[in-house]
Amino acid sequence: MFSMKKIPDVLVSEFRRGLDKRKISRPEQVEWFKWLRYYLDFCHKYHHSTRDPETEVLYLQKLSSKGQSDLQQKQASACIQLFRKVAKHFPAKGREQDQAVELSEWGEVLVKLEEVIRFRQYAKTTGKTYRNWILQFQEFLNSKPVPEVDDRDVERFLTWLAVHRNVVSTTQDQAFNALLFLFRYILKRPYELGDRVKRARRTRYVPVVLSRPEVDDILDRMEDPFLLIAQLLYGCGLRLAETLRLRVGQLNLAHKTLTIHRGKGRKDRAVMLPDCLIEKLEEHLLKIRAKFDQDLEAGFAGSFAPEGSPVKWESRCKQWPWQFFFPAKTLTLVPESGLKKRYHVHDSQFSKSLRHAVWKSGISKKVGAHTLRHSFASHLLLANYDIRTIQEMMGHSDVKTTIRPLRQA
Repeated sequence: MFSMKKIPDVLVSEFRRGLDKRKISRPEQVEWFKWLRYYLDFCHKYHHSTRDPETEVLYLQKLSSKGQSDLQQKQASACIQLFRKVAKHFPAKGREQDQAVELSEWGEVLVKLEEVIRFRQYAKTTGKTYRNWILQFQEFLNSKPVPEVDDRDVERFLTWLAVHRNVVSTTQDQAFNALLFLFRYILKRPYELGDRVKRARRTRYVPVVLSRPEVDDILDRMEDPFLLIAQLLYGCGLRLAETLRLRVGQLNLAHKTLTIHRGKGRKDRAVMLPDCLIEKLEEHLLKIRAKFDQDLEAGFAGSFAPEGSPVKWESRCKQWPWQFFFPAKTLTLVPESGLKKRYHVHDSQFSKSLRHAVWKSGISKKVGAHTLRHSFASHLLLANYDIRTIQEMMGHSDVKTTIRPLRQA
């Protein structure tokens, strides 16, 4: 029997990303994957192409004859259309009956990309960004055969981004790095562009920095857990992703320290916790411990493992030190396994709370989560902290990165 297990993981991942983009809830995604599995089984049994629009008509007729409701048929149809849209990025090599399984050269490139990203333990967000740029590069080249792709194609693509798409310099740099990764680790070919690429115009960005009264005004208008998140951003100079991904075992309240594991650039660092937060952090620990105990009694599958973790680490996800310090209110259903796990608070929830607090305070500055981090560094400088000390606390590799937001201080 033909099954989804025969489809490359990268194709299943693309389908799942399509569902997330459509804001299909995790419980509903289980139904979508069911329709996809039924559709692929139907194509295999009756020797139809999975990519042929006529196959969808025959499949829906089959569902109708089986007594499926109009609503179910509508959902199945939407599922097939999404699958065909995703499969366009993976054109088949031949006319095999199960064409969804046969990847083109570009499809194999994306498979290899995911393998290398996991092997090198890059963040999922980095892998997603690189994948999107490679897809845009493929589209720009009209799916030119991979063996014929060279650095002259990259030159044309990057110049096109600057001249015709009018992208900013940071966007062009991002595309450059993604294609450098493609040539260096996947295609294993030379990538020497020199000065041939027309560069997008660079603009000088001066980060926004809040005054201490402005910070206090914003914090006074926030509520937990978002208030505590904001206090850690400002009190420790953390990045938002570092704060949301905090796990219980990373805090040492007895020594008033916090350890960041695999921060930006996969670097670890330790930061001091402000004395004024210790009692509040202890109270928060008691609250999430009670929720954790309830989850265990309900038979939940633990928290999500860190990105790039070995399979054996899955067993640790029911242990207390591995629980997220800022757990989400609801459990997340994992469609593939049917298990329920608890994720951390989503960044959009915090951003919404912060925007509301800024609006109520009447502050006219453009404030985001990173503004609190910049303000932390600037206020340390005003308190006569050494620039190198601030650099270490911020987790910057280059002191120039630290200096940039301090120019306003």
